[in-house]
Amino acid sequence: MEKPIINYESLIRITRSISMIRDPEEIVLISVEGVTSALNVKGCALFLFDKQSDVLSLAGSYGLSKEYLDKGPVSSMRSIASSLADGQPVAIYDVNDDPRLQYPEAAIKEGIASILSVPMIIGERTVGCMRVYTAESWEFSLNDVNFVQAVAQVVGMALEMCRVNQGYKESIDILRGMRDPKTLVYKKRTPYEGVPKGFSKEELNQANA
Repeated sequence: MEKPIINYESLIRITRSISMIRDPEEIVLISVEGVTSALNVKGCALFLFDKQSDVLSLAGSYGLSKEYLDKGPVSSMRSIASSLADGQPVAIYDVNDDPRLQYPEAAIKEGIASILSVPMIIGERTVGCMRVYTAESWEFSLNDVNFVQAVAQVVGMALEMCRVNQGYKESIDILRGMRDPKTLVYKKRTPYEGVPKGFSKEELNQANA
């Protein structure tokens, strides 16, 4: 598989789309769809961490089957745990031979070859993670990792603003008010739909006014 060259345009499209939305459901869905499209991979999912149960709750996904998403509860202690414990990205090149996976058989059945897990951090708190799934063995480059980290950071900040604006006590509370993430559908634009590729002179003049 030929890897796309990730540039600022991909990040700008995703970030700009997120900035137009105040709905946490839409923010999550736009982010996972945008990362999948930008990296040209199998899929992407975003999980939020519930510190009371040590479970990673699915906030949204793109490109993954319902069967895979229903494989069972995702434990923060067993599923690529170092990504959350150390707050560092973790890349798994071969799901067939890596003890850090909680459900390796389910990943193989889904046709997943490699996984990148990036923590989502707000301040000094790890509130979740974003995971990228590829159908072919993938050596994630620094460029890949930096791009996913940047998106995860933007999403984390956007969800935190939703939490503050809507009066939630914890980030995980956002999930309790969301519909089943496996049944969500887009109500608004995606990062590659209805978003200008550049800025017009009029927009630039307004920004500098």
